[in-house]
Amino acid sequence: MTGRIVVVVLVLAGVLSGGAMYYFQVWGLYDPLPPTDRLTVATPDGPADLAVTDFRGIDSDSSPLRRRACFRLHAAEGLIEHPAPEPLNAPRWFDCFDAAAIGGDLAQGRATAYLVEGDFAWGFDRVMAVYPDGAAYLWNQMNTCGRAHFDGRDLPPGCPPAPES
Repeated sequence: MTGRIVVVVLVLAGVLSGGAMYYFQVWGLYDPLPPTDRLTVATPDGPADLAVTDFRGIDSDSSPLRRRACFRLHAAEGLIEHPAPEPLNAPRWFDCFDAAAIGGDLAQGRATAYLVEGDFAWGFDRVMAVYPDGAAYLWNQMNTCGRAHFDGRDLPPGCPPAPES
């Protein structure tokens, strides 16, 4: 009888731990971003504020890669195109952001990617995809400097020095 109790306790502890881990990865670590009607983006002349509507966003302090947002952009002129956009998956419950569809549309030329903020944290860029109808999507991704550093390779030319570990 004691053996069964030990097995039940161990299985129950494993199920509860797994459930808690799933919850924190999918829901618990995300916070909604406050609504906004402005987005500051990079331009060749420096940062500029753009008008946005219908803003929905999420972020987390646990990783610089977790920010996602969906919104409508009213003008996307004079911005810096991003050369290698890689939309990252959002949690399923954040249903306005479909990374696979956005990535496909970028590859097919149905949307254009722009740099929102380069190196907002060392090695990470903030990027957005904009469609001709004004629909826009924002995410954070590793840049070439960050990718090389975190892969343990030498930094490419032009990268700022990596932060001390």
